[in-house]
Amino acid sequence: MGSDSAYVTLLTSLSYLAGVLVLNQSLRLVKSRYKLVVMVTPSLPESARKVLRRQAITIIEVESLSPPEGKHNLHAQESRFVDTWTKLRGFELVDYKRIILLDSDMIVLKNMDALMDIDLRGHSIGAVHVCACNPRGFQHYPRDWRPSNCAYSTIKTPYSTPPSGHDGTPRPYSQLNSGTVVLQPSKDLFAGIQNFLTTHPKVSEWAFPDQDLLSEYFKGRWYPIPWFYNALRSHRNVHPTMWSEGAIHCLHYIYADKPWQSRITPSRSDAGFDIMDRWWWDRFDALGKTMKKDDPEGWRLVLSTVDTHRKRDPSGRC
Repeated sequence: MGSDSAYVTLLTSLSYLAGVLVLNQSLRLVKSRYKLVVMVTPSLPESARKVLRRQAITIIEVESLSPPEGKHNLHAQESRFVDTWTKLRGFELVDYKRIILLDSDMIVLKNMDALMDIDLRGHSIGAVHVCACNPRGFQHYPRDWRPSNCAYSTIKTPYSTPPSGHDGTPRPYSQLNSGTVVLQPSKDLFAGIQNFLTTHPKVSEWAFPDQDLLSEYFKGRWYPIPWFYNALRSHRNVHPTMWSEGAIHCLHYIYADKPWQSRITPSRSDAGFDIMDRWWWDRFDALGKTMKKDDPEGWRLVLSTVDTHRKRDPSGRC
């Protein structure tokens, strides 16, 4: 297993413990050569740390990171992003030559170790384009986020990559999604990012904390990687000509409704979400088979953080 590079995610509370463990399980299932490293903050209970250690997951203790007090306020619907600035701590993990930052609400469906070898020059990063379609019509999203301004509107086949943003293209063409970020840790680079977070005049305007910072800080110098390394589950319906299940390497369960919140997908969910939720639960069940035997105490803790039963949705149906 490669030791100079790693996949890295962040865990700050019990509510995402199952997500991290399933992400790790999915990397094992695709036989990745690289381990998952989990950055944890003081807010994470010791009980969760013990579970991670018993799964042979490397833990790195980090301090929370955020803008100066009062400089940024999240919209009420995005409160789950309150800790995501801390993901930027990945840039200071200089014990690793390269890391791939992953959100913990993801699963890896195909081996994506090839990203460890892409050419990153001059402190650049690799990431997929943002999807600016806003299919749920959230009023607090940027005003220029609409299908006509989405870079993916130019894509007609699953194996194409949108053009990078430049003068004359809509602003979202230059924005990235931070669910998957390929980077080379550097003390100098992290210092620059930390200073940017502290001093940039637009911090208060950013709707998506670390994502907006990275889009602005690396504007014109991030390397676009194909959408299927960070396939948003919403892509299935808003970009059907691009979507291909067989192409997906890493699936991202965006939005607040995570699969572990209910084994039965609520009937109000977007088309196809039930299929993708089953992919997550299949890996969760595979994890359970080993944890029940090897770490029954840890498995009981994990079960306390998920809803494995039928759940009634707001329409009144089960």
